[in-house]
Formats: sequence, structure tokens, C-alpha cells
Amino acid sequence: MAEAFIIPVREVRPNTLFGEGQVQRIATDCELHEAELVIVDGALSPIQQRNLEEKIGRKVIDRTGLILEIFGERAATAEGRLQVELAHLDYQASRLVRSWTHLERQRGGFGFLGGPGETQIEADRRLIRDRMAKLRRELEQVRKTRELHRKRRGRAPWPVIALVGYTNAGKSTLFNRLTGADVMAEDLLFATLDPTMRAITLPGVEKAILSDTVGFISDLPTQLVAAFRATLEEVTAADIVLHVRDIANPDSASQKKQVLQVLSDLGVIDEEDGEGEPTTILEVWNKWDLLDDELREELSGVAANDEKVMPISAVTGEGIEQLREKLGAVLTEGARRHSLMIPASDGARIAWLHAHGEVLSDNDGGQGAEGPMRHIEVRLTEKEWGRFETL
Repeated sequence: MAEAFIIPVREVRPNTLFGEGQVQRIATDCELHEAELVIVDGALSPIQQRNLEEKIGRKVIDRTGLILEIFGERAATAEGRLQVELAHLDYQASRLVRSWTHLERQRGGFGFLGGPGETQIEADRRLIRDRMAKLRRELEQVRKTRELHRKRRGRAPWPVIALVGYTNAGKSTLFNRLTGADVMAEDLLFATLDPTMRAITLPGVEKAILSDTVGFISDLPTQLVAAFRATLEEVTAADIVLHVRDIANPDSASQKKQVLQVLSDLGVIDEEDGEGEPTTILEVWNKWDLLDDELREELSGVAANDEKVMPISAVTGEGIEQLREKLGAVLTEGARRHSLMIPASDGARIAWLHAHGEVLSDNDGGQGAEGPMRHIEVRLTEKEWGRFETL
């Protein structure tokens, strides 16, 4: 980046956004620093973008355009590329309006009667609409496929834990720490675009599914919210949502507000009270190792009084074991005690109870109709009890 500065806009100019003098200053700075691209951290109308490019003599993009470029670079899977292309086309469709003057020439009509035909801009807009309709159908199929996978997991049924948070909060680093996976985890915006899932073992829980999701950002363009809704739907099916916060970031409180707004839009939490029912939301205060001693002491007192806050460092591993214990406790807190008499010869079911539940006692149950019996006292969650009954 050659240069960055803030320009106060007292009055929005419909043709250029900025005043004449401000535009001239941008042009001068571009010459001085030999900059080839100007990025405006805000929304530009197609006309403003075109006029700024003409006056400055450089390529100009706005906040949405920049985010789309980043998304385009990060998309790794077919689904991710579909989502990015759909968002990009939605964005481009609006840019065709009076933005690209060379598209205003007219094409010949079709059919033996001739007719006025359609302008090139109309033809391009129609092609974009057709392509967007095709992409939406493909993404709808992706959504249905993911819904089937969720139902299959529900029948299994293993609890699902979803990681959410502002972009670059450290979700993928935490994901790798908990799963031993090697998901891309870089100090980059939107390093993760595609949901990644892995099985993990927790205290009292033999298997849970951990899901990494796309990072949120303030003022996320509407095109992107719509395109990535299929990805974010994974959060709505989670038993626990881990809200990962970069607690060392000065804007952490503002970022939290943005994340909660998205979760509210998805229906994960109630907008009125912010409660996470029926989904449990735990706050993970990541990058604890980057805090100075004074701030760490202050925040430690806050975290100690809130059972839904877990301070950790995904890089150093500090607090990770406590987080694992907390997740296990939350997932098993609804467990009930069951007293069972099982034939000693039924080793598979006995082993299953030891693997999936908290076995309180396993004693000789005497002789039964099916031979020697085992008397087992075990604590199981409702989900695990449902699974046991199907064995």
C-alpha cells in the first residue's frame, strides 16, 4: 500500500462523492506515490466510480469491490467459487447502469420482422441475469446437499460445534489446535471461505463435529450476505456456537456487535435479548497472549464472573484444555442417570456405554434369562440415550 488517509465528506457529491479539491488531492497523491489503484472504504455508485477514474486517471474500486477481489483469491472449492461468482455478478449488474458507455451501442433485431433490437448493455444484463439464475440453482443444490448431511448427522447423532467470529479472529488456528488438522490459518482477511468440518473427542463426548466458517465483517455487502447464506446455515444447526473474538484488537467490542447482528439475522439468537437459546453460545477470547499485563488482569476478572467466557491463545495453547472441558460439560449437562441390566455376552453394547456415556458402576448382575448379566449405572445425554435404544 502506497498511502492511506481519511477524507472528511461534508457533502456527498452525486457525481464524484468527494469535492473537486479532494479529488485533485487524490490525483496528486497517486502521481507522487506512483499508485495504480485507488480503494475507497465505502460504497461508490457506478457513476461516481466512472467519474473518479476519469478525473484521477487510475482504476478505482470501492469497499464491496475490494472484498469481492479478496474473496475471489481465497475461494478454494467449487462451492466457494460459485458463491464468489454470484456475488461478483450481482455487483457487476449494477455497474452496467450508465457506467460502461461503450456498451450502449445497439445490436440488430432477431426474426424476419427486424425491429429495434437490443442495446449491448441490455444484452450483457440479460447474460448476467441468466448466469446468476444458473448459479443460484447450483447453490440451492449445494444447500440441499448440506441439509441432507445435517440430517444424517442428526440421526447419528453427533453434537455440532460451529466456530464463528470476525474475520482474522483466529478461528482456523483454533480449529487446527482442537482437531490437529492443517486448515489454512493465516494473518489474512477471509482466509476461510468454505466450511470445513472435522471430528473431535471431548471429555465425556466420544465424538463431536467441529465446523469452521467464513469470517464476518462490518457492513458486509448485501450481495455477499446472500451468496454466503448457504455456508452460514451450518451455524443454525449447531448445538454450540463458539464466538471467537480477537480480544487483543482495540475494535473487539465493535466486532462482537457485528457478529451478533449476523447471528441475529440468521435466527441463531433473539435480537431482543441476545440470548443463545436453543443454541448455546460461548465466547472464546482468543489472542490472550498478546495482551499486556494490566489489560489481562482487568479482563481476567470479567471472564471469571462469566461462565460463558473462555480466555485462550490458539497459538500457544493456553486455556485450550479448559475450553475442551467446558465444551464437554455443556454437551453432557443434560445427561440423566440410567440403571441397566445387560447380558454379559453383549460386549458391543457394554463397550458402547463405556465409550459414549459416563459409567458410574459396572457390576455383576447375577443370572438372567439370557445368562450372566451386568448391572450398569450410566449417565447419558438424551441424544446418546436415543442412539443406545437403536442399537
